[in-house]
Amino acid sequence: MKIAEIRTHLLEHRLAVPFESASMRFDRRQHLLVEVICEDGTTGWGECLGPAGPNAAMIRAYAGWLRGMDALETEKVWAVLYNALRDQGQRGISVTALSGIDIALWDIKGKRFGASVATLLGGRFRESVRAYATGSFRRDGVDRVSDNAEEMAGHARAGFHAGKIKIGFGVEEDLKVIAAVREAIGPEMRLMIDANHGYDVIEAVELGQRAAKFGIDWFEEPVVPEQLAAYREVRARQPIPVAGGETWHGRWSFREPVESRAIDIAQPDLCGVGGFTEARRVADLCGLHGIRVVPHVWGTAVQIAAALQFMAAMVPSPVRRDPVAPILEFDRTHNPFRQAVVTMPIEHEAGVVAIPDGPGLGIEVNREALTRYAPEAEA
Repeated sequence: MKIAEIRTHLLEHRLAVPFESASMRFDRRQHLLVEVICEDGTTGWGECLGPAGPNAAMIRAYAGWLRGMDALETEKVWAVLYNALRDQGQRGISVTALSGIDIALWDIKGKRFGASVATLLGGRFRESVRAYATGSFRRDGVDRVSDNAEEMAGHARAGFHAGKIKIGFGVEEDLKVIAAVREAIGPEMRLMIDANHGYDVIEAVELGQRAAKFGIDWFEEPVVPEQLAAYREVRARQPIPVAGGETWHGRWSFREPVESRAIDIAQPDLCGVGGFTEARRVADLCGLHGIRVVPHVWGTAVQIAAALQFMAAMVPSPVRRDPVAPILEFDRTHNPFRQAVVTMPIEHEAGVVAIPDGPGLGIEVNREALTRYAPEAEA
């Protein structure tokens, strides 16, 4: 199944109400889908994490190596593309672009053999997963404390067993938000906090020590991802489990934080870590060291489908009560094309999401939505 063509589809929607994490401001939603087309007409779909324009440019650079290669040889394609830019592209855009390509190739492989990606990865250990609601960014023009509390209470009413809120805006303000959210959702719902590397070590340690009484499941990206010694210090000096990894690309980026136990929970992103091919290696590495894996998810239904296929194939804990059963990060912020890009949306029912069982990713892309949400459509 020789590769004939590679296309990119940039999607964009300008937000009426911008929102912020501690490290980024969003005035629009923008994501990039990758389409790989074989000579026989078989098409595979992937998605890239990160800035859509640079990812698209990187994929165009990869196209020369890709054309004529066998789409079924996912390991060979991965190695050729990675090695082509090894000297300058060990991390960052070169790997996020490679991730989208790799996902598309696994989608093609599944369609060729009539099996889900999860089956090809080794087997479907589960047919559904519980989801946790990600939201509670800082929105323009509203009181953050009451806004976050109301939002998370709504997720609790919708049936989500867990939710994650954004912090990193200052210790005192963040503690007020955490307290208000915990009161709004009650004691049973799991609660995670994500600083998006908005703190230094001193702030992160203080926040973790003071927030622990609110029953926090994990403290995500407390400091900038390059500072692994800072990660280790935060983990050692406060009681909340530390999570990270959405910005670590490839197995080599995960090796030191895993082996040095800088984190308790690894969060590789299928669309950023290197696709299915590399995510398997990261998961195996984490398993060797007793590190939990909870994939990061921030994108369209294409990425959600990829994450679900990966989680279906994650090997359960050998104990009867599986403490490391994966949970799906389910973005609840405004994004009108998130589910519009597929003909059958991937939604939750009382906080549980079924894993598609069709060939490949198990989805069909809605091409009309690709046209409707192309950037020029809103110019």
